[in-house]
Amino acid sequence: MGDKLTHFDASGAAHMVDVSDKDITARIATASGRIVMRPETLAMIADGTAKKGDVLGIARLAGIMGAKKTPDLIPLCHPLPITKVSVDLDVNRDENCVDITATVKTTGQTGVEMEALTAVNIAALTVYDMVKAVDKDMTITDIRVILKDGGKSGRYEAKL
Repeated sequence: MGDKLTHFDASGAAHMVDVSDKDITARIATASGRIVMRPETLAMIADGTAKKGDVLGIARLAGIMGAKKTPDLIPLCHPLPITKVSVDLDVNRDENCVDITATVKTTGQTGVEMEALTAVNIAALTVYDMVKAVDKDMTITDIRVILKDGGKSGRYEAKL
């Protein structure tokens, strides 16, 4: 890792990176994660019988809202003109989890990885919140960037 950390100045103080000299390009990032739970909890979510309502639908909206609020949550994130956010929540009965994928797009001077990661986290936290009364042992895990494209550093795809 020969690259210097850009969120610190020469004296080590945290600062917001100046992106004004960067080219405006189309940028995209996709993040994924999962929330693991008991089979009965997953069945309740899949069947739509959770007491608080449509867990997956509400978590999808929460993830989208989370992506839009990222600069309010992460101190050195730039506010970006997000052009698209999609959040997919898939019931995975084989592994007793909900798999979450979020994709965020913009046309700007910096990437949207943090927005995609935030969307996944907020969606997972919302699932937890909505069914925690019946399953406090749920685990939120495996959250990571799986795709990033655009800008000077080019394309990154995680090895899955």
